[in-house]
Amino acid sequence: MKPEKPMKNFLILLFGSLLIFSCNSPKTESENSTLDKDKESKTNYQTTGSIERLLPELDGLIPNEAEIEILASGFDWIEGPLWLADQNALLFSDVPQNRIWKWTEKDSLELFLEPSGYLGDEENKREPGSNGLMLDAEGNLILCQHGERQIGKMISSINQPKAEYEILVNTFVGKKFNSPNDLAINEGGAIYFTDPPYGLDPWNTKELDIQGVYQLDFMGNVSLQIDSLARPNGIGLSPDDQHLYIAQSDPKQARYYQYDLDENGNVSAGRMILDVTQLVGMNNPGLPDGLAVHSSGHLFASGPGGILIISPEGKHLGTIKTERATSNCTFDADENYLYMTADMDLLRIQLK
Repeated sequence: MKPEKPMKNFLILLFGSLLIFSCNSPKTESENSTLDKDKESKTNYQTTGSIERLLPELDGLIPNEAEIEILASGFDWIEGPLWLADQNALLFSDVPQNRIWKWTEKDSLELFLEPSGYLGDEENKREPGSNGLMLDAEGNLILCQHGERQIGKMISSINQPKAEYEILVNTFVGKKFNSPNDLAINEGGAIYFTDPPYGLDPWNTKELDIQGVYQLDFMGNVSLQIDSLARPNGIGLSPDDQHLYIAQSDPKQARYYQYDLDENGNVSAGRMILDVTQLVGMNNPGLPDGLAVHSSGHLFASGPGGILIISPEGKHLGTIKTERATSNCTFDADENYLYMTADMDLLRIQLK
């Protein structure tokens, strides 16, 4: 979800371009020959923001010396970060630009996929690209495709990406989705996804009266799981697949919810675990958006001010204050780092 905001001025764009160049300038042959994993992890990046520590439990997740690093900048509005463990790489969507980028510590940035979400000819769509990204059990890239209003699968290999997609689902009861936004996949292969209207343009017909949360099971059947939320957005599963978490990006009801799942993976009960509506404001850019669930069960959830760290019981432990509207986050394979997509910037912070 890209927030409404005035156009960035020339100086900001120039800063973004310079930052990409400084962080991602080509390495010489001698530099590449001596680059190993330890040295990669010691790359010096510009830092930003701060850590707001509200409860001592946060110290067990984020070390006191941790800083927010700016890895790359100059994008439009980035979303849907996905860690590729076998490549030590991060994928993320630039939704307005209809692209997916790939970042690695060694090689920095490269364009991974274009177009990523909209395959038609309209040139003035507001959010045409992919948003949430996940890998299924076979290693296929699964995408929330705003522009096509569908959940799609890239049919080529993740190592040789091509903008060719299979439609996994694009309708419910014969009506097109609004714009699938974010997704989570359980161990059984079921895909849970949210469907707010952020990818719709004025000329689109909104066919569904709800902003739903759906499940697409491994047999290809789609079922409505939640229809009571005004703006369901970020989504995640607990480590044991027993709970589903949803972030609602309604500024009047900025909340995080936990839903119990039964033995078939269907929602059986739900409750609000944290209301942050009172934090919404100019000094806290952003709204509840994407989220990632740590192996400890804690939520790292975008919201007012940056990334909120929330206990499974709903206690707000603190905030990674990024100083910009922050859309989503994900961990690397060993949870050594949290990667954050934040407006025009790709950020990272070290974890314990």
